[in-house]
Amino acid sequence: MKYINELRDGEQVNGVYFCKVKNVLKTKVGKSYYALTLQDKTGVVDAKIWELNNGIEHFEAMDYINVIGAVTMYQGNIQLNVTRVRKASEGEYDVKDFMPTSGRDLNEMEKELKGYIASVENKHLNMLLTKIFIEDKEFLKKFTMHSAAKSMHHGFIGGLMEHTLAVADTCDFLSKKYPMLNRDLVISGALLHDIGKIDELSAFPANDYTDDGQLLGHIYMGTVKVNDIAKNIPGFSDKLLTEVCHCILSHHGKLEYGSPKKPSLAEAIAINFADDCDAKLEALKELFDSNPTMPAYSKMLDNVVRRTEGIK
Repeated sequence: MKYINELRDGEQVNGVYFCKVKNVLKTKVGKSYYALTLQDKTGVVDAKIWELNNGIEHFEAMDYINVIGAVTMYQGNIQLNVTRVRKASEGEYDVKDFMPTSGRDLNEMEKELKGYIASVENKHLNMLLTKIFIEDKEFLKKFTMHSAAKSMHHGFIGGLMEHTLAVADTCDFLSKKYPMLNRDLVISGALLHDIGKIDELSAFPANDYTDDGQLLGHIYMGTVKVNDIAKNIPGFSDKLLTEVCHCILSHHGKLEYGSPKKPSLAEAIAINFADDCDAKLEALKELFDSNPTMPAYSKMLDNVVRRTEGIK
């Protein structure tokens, strides 16, 4: 089989992929078809089954399936038109080939996280971070292995850690460039801003929204977790807790983007900029990696984008 990032327009495909999503839809004339999201360790690809005939055997989402079809281009993105499909037998695939994983070493990222925590001088913020990320070993294990999103950006094992560290890196730079920023607060907010995603999204292979994730969301759940833990730290002031929670509540920047509050602290503004920057650039990186042909449509940016060519 070919990995998804190796697929090219016009090629024929015969291989096993993990079916992450299966939807039964109808065309404008009322004809049923399947819309699939197929996955391997290099990424995901949209697939369509237009003809539901005898060559399409029964399968469901979360199955490993053998597909036969053709690679086409749609709005600048690779797509599979599948003509035959069957459930794959266990001996036909190795699970590790189908779960996308960060290109960074997970152990090295964990060390980097602990380094940031050690650099926070405020004893109450340091204790908060220590209780969440170091003393709670089960939480740290989940945080290290979790994705940052279902599909938009960092949707892979280790993605949440990679994204969190990227936001912290940018905030660390900004705290040096703009001394008005309280480094302890902005680094703490950066490390904590997405901790609610542990409960918002299920672990792989599903990597899908939980009931609590759909009804409450990671911003609310992360804020509640921080509030509950901080309340049990002696001497943790209400003012400092409010500032930390504000950084989490406002990190999406706008009400229409899901933030209950718009950022009103300089540190919250920095975290919002860093979060938005990393999410968008990572989404572009993933789009470029999976689409050798440019231009291509970016769902996150709602725009057609292209890779710069020929610059030395």
